[in-house]
Amino acid sequence: MNFLNKWERKYGRYAIRNLPAIMIALYVAGYLIEYLMPSLVSYLYLSPTMILKGQVWRLITWVIIPPYSLDVFTIITLYFYFSIGRTLEQTWGSFQFNVYIFSGIIFTILGAFLLYFIGGIDGFYYFSTYYVCMSMFLAFAATYPDMQVLLMFIIPIKVKWLGIFYGAMLLISLVQGGWATRIAIIASLLNFVIYFFMTRNLHRYNPHEIHRRNDFKRKVKKVQPGKGDTRHKCAICGRTEKDGDDLVFRYCSRCEGNYEYCQDHLFTHEHKRR
Repeated sequence: MNFLNKWERKYGRYAIRNLPAIMIALYVAGYLIEYLMPSLVSYLYLSPTMILKGQVWRLITWVIIPPYSLDVFTIITLYFYFSIGRTLEQTWGSFQFNVYIFSGIIFTILGAFLLYFIGGIDGFYYFSTYYVCMSMFLAFAATYPDMQVLLMFIIPIKVKWLGIFYGAMLLISLVQGGWATRIAIIASLLNFVIYFFMTRNLHRYNPHEIHRRNDFKRKVKKVQPGKGDTRHKCAICGRTEKDGDDLVFRYCSRCEGNYEYCQDHLFTHEHKRR
């Protein structure tokens, strides 16, 4: 996670806030276009053939094409994606959530061109934000595995079981689908693989810990620190962000209280109990 934290310190101010709401707003625009100007939709798809002919706007416009046809179930599904997206943004921070979503979009574009150059297939029909949204759900399931949701508004079920179910469905699609389907799935889900395995970001947050962290941040904001004050301090060694640009500080979800640790003591300290 060091490289992400370095990027966040340098470029975090450029992160797009409330990205889940923007994504839903783009889908609304897509539905309006489908309803009011259906002939225009064909000019929005991610088509490598047409992009290479000069229609470069397709590199961006394909993200507004909704992954589902509009009905009541779709409205519920999009609201669910908005909710989990907002939760992930609050958990990771806007910058890291931006990196996760935009990397999924970029990998999808690269996958479309890979299929075109190697297989000679313009798979514009296969490449949409459907699997990008799916990667967001898988990230939520990996971060909050024990959170319960109401399936069909009736049956309580832990998110991890839904994640396993959808993961199995994706594996079936990989086996049974053609190369266009396989590349679309793999490209769109690379962000999940990279973020949760190569960066080793497997720490699972819980609502109580998130509430505690947010409450602590609100208290910190009330105190306007001067030039000599610090915002982070390891509860073990006492180091702060002024002791090194590479230092990373995190709160421990198992300690009772607002205890912050540097990366050297986050996983080695003795958990504090009240």
